[in-house]
Amino acid sequence: MRIDINADLGEGFGRYKCGDDDALLAIVTSANVACGFHAGDPEIMAHTYTVAKQHRVAVGAHAGFPDLWGFGRRPIPFSAGEIERLVAYQIGAAQALASYAGHRITHVNAHGTLANLAETDKDIADAVARAIVAVDKNLAALAIARSEQVHAAERAGLRVFSQIYADRAYTDQGTLVPRAQPGAVIHDADEAAARVVAMVEAGALITVSGARLKTPIDSVCVHGDSPNAIAAARTVREKLEAAGVSIAPFGSS
Repeated sequence: MRIDINADLGEGFGRYKCGDDDALLAIVTSANVACGFHAGDPEIMAHTYTVAKQHRVAVGAHAGFPDLWGFGRRPIPFSAGEIERLVAYQIGAAQALASYAGHRITHVNAHGTLANLAETDKDIADAVARAIVAVDKNLAALAIARSEQVHAAERAGLRVFSQIYADRAYTDQGTLVPRAQPGAVIHDADEAAARVVAMVEAGALITVSGARLKTPIDSVCVHGDSPNAIAAARTVREKLEAAGVSIAPFGSS
């Protein structure tokens, strides 16, 4: 069995730093890099891609709402067409800065509220998928497991890889527990790692009630802006490897 470990990186802005990206890039196998809308800027993007290449970490565009104040976690009433163009714009920026750094974008991953909406809303999920196809149909979609994102990518003819979250709880419907609810975010690294190993071995999401919802699992996400991100990523990797799981970028041969 082979699993990718990814993190959302490049989420600072200007002189403001968010997380220890360089340390995480020594642990993860792929990175979703902010494209300047919810976070990030050309300097941060170029640096992140450069360090990722040094560590042989695959990189993707982490596309979100244009919401620096709210970190892309506030709902904004964009139309499906507007979302399509917002995502296309960010993919282009990611490709340009990755090329500048001598690296290349391999996938697209939605961020924050855009991802949460696309998890259950077919029209928004389709808009994201259409944007990927329009810019580069060879890019893969990194999608929330069991979500509309998966179905939209499949309808669009994209390669799609399903991810689970190490540090987020799941409802019995298979969706992420909203961040505002108690227990939505898992802060303990050992607890997060144990849940990941259990889900990977079961090939299923494990919900807050203990139910198991079958799903392919190609990647595990650790949020790079979390205070314990490094400990969580390292512990997840160690526990997976101890369970006999190989760690490598999704889609790699």
